[in-house]
Amino acid sequence: MGRWSGFNVTLSQVFKKKLTGDYPKHKRPKPERFHGRHVLNRYEDGMEKCIGCELCAGVCPAKCIYVRGSDNPPESPVSPGERYGFVYEINYLRCIHCDLCVEACPTEAITETKLFEFSFSNRNDAIYTKRELLVDDNGRAQRQPWELWLGGEDDHTSAWMRATAPSGQVAFENTVAWSGELGFGVRAPERGQGAAPASGEGAPSRASASAEPDDEEVALG
Repeated sequence: MGRWSGFNVTLSQVFKKKLTGDYPKHKRPKPERFHGRHVLNRYEDGMEKCIGCELCAGVCPAKCIYVRGSDNPPESPVSPGERYGFVYEINYLRCIHCDLCVEACPTEAITETKLFEFSFSNRNDAIYTKRELLVDDNGRAQRQPWELWLGGEDDHTSAWMRATAPSGQVAFENTVAWSGELGFGVRAPERGQGAAPASGEGAPSRASASAEPDDEEVALG
């Protein structure tokens, strides 16, 4: 049997359940906090959320974002504020998908989808302009020919930013503090940061959220 001993591993795997999926026809579900291709969101009335403040460009460690703001035209404003993002570009040859731009944005204008299957045959395609980044009239990401979309990659964008307050206070979990998005409305907050509330209890109140954190929260924060 010595000559056949090398087949022991092979034969032991033959009758086990196969783990290989039918990719790319079917994709495995992505984690809630997965960082993928960006989108520029719009309010439920269709107005753009970006106000051209350039905070995303300033915080980007890879210097891949370029933003130029402009004053809103009084007769046909693009965003609710005084200014809007006139130019918005992301160079995906530099982007490291750290999501710091999402965290820095004061209006939740830029978020990330679950799409990561996209490649480029030339450098120009890798520089996404506002035309490619802005969501369509249904609130969905603009599909590009070099991207592999199967339908649900933009259902939940950057869920992790909706888990707690920016300061990381777990007491703010389940407290909605963001505006609605075109096509999706007000997104539900992510759960699971803190302990499950007792039966009959709702979301923590603002008063309890502003209380001093305990030793465990300090250690985690």
